[in-house]
Amino acid sequence: MKTLDKTRGPRGFMAVRADATDPKAAVEAVQKAFAEFKATNEEIIKAEVKKGVADVIDVEKLDRINAALNELQATVDENAKKMAALQFDPVRDQEEIAPEVKAYNDKFNDWFRNGGEALEKELKAANRPGGVMAPLAATNDVERGLTAPVEWDRQITDKLKDASEMRMYATAVPVTGAGFKHLYNLRGTSSGWVGETEQRDATHGSAFADYEFSFGEVYANPAATDYVLEDSETDIAAWISSEIEDEFATQEGIAFVSGDGVKKPKGITQYTSTIEGALAAADRHPLGPIAEVNSGHASQITADGLISLKYAISTRRTSRDTGYFANRNTIAAIRKLKDGDGNYLWQPSYAADRPQTVAGQAMRELSGLPDIAANAIPVLYGDMKQTYRIFDRRGVRLLRDPYTNKPYTMFYTTKRVGGGLWNPEWMRYHKIAA
Repeated sequence: MKTLDKTRGPRGFMAVRADATDPKAAVEAVQKAFAEFKATNEEIIKAEVKKGVADVIDVEKLDRINAALNELQATVDENAKKMAALQFDPVRDQEEIAPEVKAYNDKFNDWFRNGGEALEKELKAANRPGGVMAPLAATNDVERGLTAPVEWDRQITDKLKDASEMRMYATAVPVTGAGFKHLYNLRGTSSGWVGETEQRDATHGSAFADYEFSFGEVYANPAATDYVLEDSETDIAAWISSEIEDEFATQEGIAFVSGDGVKKPKGITQYTSTIEGALAAADRHPLGPIAEVNSGHASQITADGLISLKYAISTRRTSRDTGYFANRNTIAAIRKLKDGDGNYLWQPSYAADRPQTVAGQAMRELSGLPDIAANAIPVLYGDMKQTYRIFDRRGVRLLRDPYTNKPYTMFYTTKRVGGGLWNPEWMRYHKIAA
């Protein structure tokens, strides 16, 4: 009879995390780890049935394997993202840059590297009403910063797409105004069927309601050495993008998930019936809150609850992008769940371009969601692209400060971003409640 080596850990297949260049090896490592996870979990279940308590060595081993599975699955997901980027490489707009815009870009690069009052004065004039950059300037107050070239804006946004989970899952659109308001059709229109020559009864028209999305300015303040600024080989746009990427992505990640909508986007978890009900009628979403499906237990996540969640959305509101969303701790807990036939709900990726699944649907990691706890909403299910909108105000603004932190030059960088619920019918919350 084959026995498990209780001292064995996930070291062998974790080596793949250090060298993620082979997508096939990463998938095989996930499958191997999951096989060991299941075998160890079965030993724990048997011990609990037989002795009333599990072997502490098995429990510790299961925790180690679970943590390793999180890392390995993250490697597979990263590889899938890279493969998708290779298959879909959108061509940038090839419109010719106007001479006055090119001149501004050249002067901006010169100012960024070297400063200079005369040059800064010229750039400020270009940002004021009537100037070449006025359409992109987020404000007429040029003392708050100068508008960066459009290509800088693009590079920063592209970097954020790679670093921000919600930007991967939701729909992001560029806007030119300081805010964004959408007019919703409340479907009050009546209709019917008639013959070709029969009289048509009068029908009622639609009712409409508008909704204003929450915006705010995300900022970072990277520091540059003289060496960076004076080196002509330095790609300044790439440098500033890499410097602010982590900070912008961190702040956006929090706001898009749990932001309260005050001087920042309103997060996807902030549209419960309780939160929406506490607002003035004019501030509520016209289509209502996101509906909730209880887990069936006051403090735990359950297999039956997750399956009920899957079927809580009509077929008309599902798509190829529909799936579960949870943080790593929650995904680790879900791995232990089985359906009524004894099958594990969670399954690893079985191909480099396929996601992990729960009950046959994609499971996507969203780190900003809460852990499992009573009355928490640790899992979402639906199509995030149809549910949530991110609005990028064109125009990144920079303020050059060579004085505050000598010998460094600080670049106070701001970008106006909005976000909020687009359509609640495509999403469901999973609440931990009986």
